[in-house]
This record gives sequence, C-alpha cells and structure tokens, in this order.
Amino acid sequence: MDRLLIGVFVKSSINLLSGVSGTGKTIFASKFLCQGLLKGETGIYLSFEEPAEDILVSAYQLGMDFEKYIRAKRAVFEFIPPHSLDEIDFEIFKRIERIQAKRLVIDSLTILSLATKSDDEAKMRSRMFDILQKIKKSGVTSLVISELLEGQQGVSRFGFEEFIADGVIQLHYLEYSIGGVPRSLIIRKMRNTKHGLDIYPFEITEKGIVLKTR
Repeated sequence: MDRLLIGVFVKSSINLLSGVSGTGKTIFASKFLCQGLLKGETGIYLSFEEPAEDILVSAYQLGMDFEKYIRAKRAVFEFIPPHSLDEIDFEIFKRIERIQAKRLVIDSLTILSLATKSDDEAKMRSRMFDILQKIKKSGVTSLVISELLEGQQGVSRFGFEEFIADGVIQLHYLEYSIGGVPRSLIIRKMRNTKHGLDIYPFEITEKGIVLKTR
C-alpha cells in the first residue's frame, strides 16, 4: 500500500473503505491502526456492531497484538451501541481527546446510520455529513468503513460518503475469479497524492492482507 499510495494516507485525511461482507475490511482497518502504532501514533478503533474482543482476537491471529498498546493507553478498541448521532458525536470526540489520537477507525458508518432512528432521511444524512466533517477537521487520519450489499452498484451504501472523503478504497470479492484470487482492491480516489490506478488482487493469509502488485 505504501507504494500504491505513494506515501500512504495523507495526514488528517478521511478515507472511505467500502466492500461487501468478507472482503477484508476489518483486517485492513486493523492493519491501518497497527502500522500507525509502530510509528508512534496513537489510534482508536470504534465498532458499532462487532464486539471489540472479537476484533482483537482476529487481529492477534494475523500477527497484530494490540494488548500492550491498549495497556499503555496508546490504543483504544471499543464497542459503542449505536444510539443517537448526537451521542455518538460526543463519544467519538471524547475518545480522540482522551489519548490525543492520530488515527481513527469507524466500523461501520453503515451500521451507525441504519441504527439511528430518524423519520427524516435527509436530516440524518446531513447530520452524518456534519460528523464526518468534524472528524476531518480534528486532525486525525481516519478510515471509515462502509458496508455494501451484495450486487450493489457504487462505492458507498448511502451515496454521499465518497463526496466528503479524501480517499476511497473499494474491496471486491468475486466467486469465480481468474487466476484463483477472488479478492481485489481498487483505489477509486485519493486527494493530494498520486496512487495506483490498476485493479490489485490480494489474498488474506496468516500475515494478513497480501497485495499482488506488478
């Protein structure tokens, strides 16, 4: 990814990671935090669906041990029940400030949006847009996950997330793939940095995601 993004994600950018179930979004996001911690950057993983313990166990099985960083208060992995957007807004920024986070994962924007009770869809989208803008201005480098439905066209669930994001990475899964590698990655957008323009197959191994670049 360092080579494909010519310097990885731009500092303080907000980046959308989208794909259907099983494409490796959680693994990708965990590695994003892990690499930051290795560089001395504090990080937060906020899940609105999967228990934090399950994410940590999966990461450990792929060689990412976050426990020492959590004990040192350099990393936070936490499940937050998705209630109102106002409550989520407060919870996100309280945690960013607590450890002066440099990297943030939100998993996922889709679950947060679906679980938010609102009779006014336009108002819900406007509020979500405001939260993403606020995250962008906070100084953290963020990876926001969007869960796509099988067969869904486009790069995001609701159709607005990609417009605020500085970067968009989409993960694909093909049941019948050429060459036996069903998963692939494409960088759809990346502001302020050059990036690879090809479709890059990848495998999920005991070391995590392994890109097959030319």
